[in-house]
Amino acid sequence: MTNLFDPVVFGDIQLANRIVMAPLTRGRSGPKGIPTETVKEYYRQRAGAGLIISEGTGISCEGLGWPNAPGLWTDEQVEGWKPVTEAVHEAGGKIVAQLWHMGRLVHSSVTGLQPVSASATTAPHKAHTYDGKKPYEEARAITSDDIARIMGDYATATRNALRAGFDGVQLHGANGYLVDQFLRDGTNLRDDDYGGSIENRLRFLREATEALISEAGAGRTVVRLSPLGLVQGCDDSEPHQLFVAAGKMLGELGIAALELREPGPQSTFAASDADPVSPEIRPFFTGGIILNSDYDGPSARARLAEGVADAISFGRPYIANPDLADRLRHDLPLAAPDSTTFYTAGPEGYTDYPTAKEQVAA
Repeated sequence: MTNLFDPVVFGDIQLANRIVMAPLTRGRSGPKGIPTETVKEYYRQRAGAGLIISEGTGISCEGLGWPNAPGLWTDEQVEGWKPVTEAVHEAGGKIVAQLWHMGRLVHSSVTGLQPVSASATTAPHKAHTYDGKKPYEEARAITSDDIARIMGDYATATRNALRAGFDGVQLHGANGYLVDQFLRDGTNLRDDDYGGSIENRLRFLREATEALISEAGAGRTVVRLSPLGLVQGCDDSEPHQLFVAAGKMLGELGIAALELREPGPQSTFAASDADPVSPEIRPFFTGGIILNSDYDGPSARARLAEGVADAISFGRPYIANPDLADRLRHDLPLAAPDSTTFYTAGPEGYTDYPTAKEQVAA
């Protein structure tokens, strides 16, 4: 039976165990998107994971609408990431950069630019901005020239991630952001080669993945999808057909791994009562499958035992448990995170959570 602590190889990336730290937006990189010494310490503390997937990291100013989130489009950002990746490697870990374009979930007060999306639509609810929450604005429909430019941004960010010392890259194709906005027929109203049929709506995802592969190679490329129902105003009329087709297409591209966020009805984010798609994707995808959403030790072990997943990624448990891998190994209780400090500045609620050993010593 596969164990959480068995090693595994995803493409060209060797993992010491099957525990993955999921991407977690924390907003500690300042308005220029440059990781700090505090960011370095945060990731170093969590290097016991077999693989860390970085927080969402902008490929361009246009695509990064979260205040104080990091980027990978300037030399200064690359230099800021280098100490982070070095610290993770020195601690025995592996880390890939999650590459993020938020599409219509960007607010112009953060970027100075009108948001863009597959179509001219407006997201529900409100955006996080430097001046508090504001209603989302209508996005401009992306043109063919925009698509070519954005694919170039994905390639540049991938190249910069490798320069910064990352072991690979992950395309953020989930949770209602730009790639997801192209995938789903609720937000993709186009009538060109990027809209209409499932095959056409997959085109943006394919080209973005190919942009990453062109720089990192398929063996260092990972993709994240969220094959679920409504998320941040993004929905599809036939999600099972769509995401099985996406999994098959990504399998044909030979990427290292596919992370699937499949929440249940009690999920902490975008709950869903839909049947999971991962068992239907598994026959078509020979790379690693990483499952995510509200797992603890027993449920993670159970999913591995079913044979669909090759690894499990943990999000919020990693906020308050920097030694999560050790806690899972020894069945130790998990600390609860303080949600009021999820997106604040500084070390509080970020690097000051103690390990289990430190708690005992205290």
